Amino acid sequence: MDLGLRGKVAVVTGASKGIGLSVTKALVAEGVRVVAGARGIDGELAALAEGGAVRPVTVDLATAEGPRKLVAAAAEFGGLDILVNNVGALTIRLRGFLEVTDDEWLASLHLNLMAAVRTTRAAVREMLTRGSGSIVTISSVNSFLPDPAIIDYCAAKAALTNFSKSLSKELGPRGIRANTVSPGPVETPLWLGPQGVAATVAKAAGIDVGTARQQIVESQGGFATGRFTRPNEVADLVLLLASDRAGNVTGSDFVIDGGLIKTL
Repeated sequence: MDLGLRGKVAVVTGASKGIGLSVTKALVAEGVRVVAGARGIDGELAALAEGGAVRPVTVDLATAEGPRKLVAAAAEFGGLDILVNNVGALTIRLRGFLEVTDDEWLASLHLNLMAAVRTTRAAVREMLTRGSGSIVTISSVNSFLPDPAIIDYCAAKAALTNFSKSLSKELGPRGIRANTVSPGPVETPLWLGPQGVAATVAKAAGIDVGTARQQIVESQGGFATGRFTRPNEVADLVLLLASDRAGNVTGSDFVIDGGLIKTL
């Protein structure tokens, strides 16, 4: 299927690994020029930049200035058609709610919510001049599946999904669509890296990482597919939503979780 994305310009946040890197690679394969924001530019992202279709930008998106700097770099490619808000992180809070400090709450809100708010604000100004655009924001099943072990992350993602829905109502009449994708556990460093969720759970429970990973798959009644989602599967969904093939889809949330969520 031709998604009709060739020649368009996209901004992707958190583009150096995981879902963000997969989205960047998928966009490039479709002929999109990508401004890729990350705190560090190396590995696969650096290799993609050598081909000329990716403009990497070293940026801290948890700051007020970072999102403006990233979106401004899109001018080098002549404008902006697609924004993928992907950057985010979580920390397992094993000490309980009373031990989560204000600074920890604020750090989570800045990265998981305000980074998207600020990047979107900067991107929308450019999109309005064109009269079109697509904003795809990576939220999480935890936006509606609260978990006390990641209480600040859940709250931030719930706000993020609400933000996108509200935005869609304002911008839809002006040619700009806004949707969210809510993954469950994904085969990324956030979940499976040395400091990821599985490793943290394993250390706390005194078990090996493989056992912890299996426990995650079996949690909440188990994944129907019996496995984690792959980053490229999330990327394919993001590209469809970014394209005109989904031209009348806005204000929607798309869950990709291997059947983790059992309710309607």
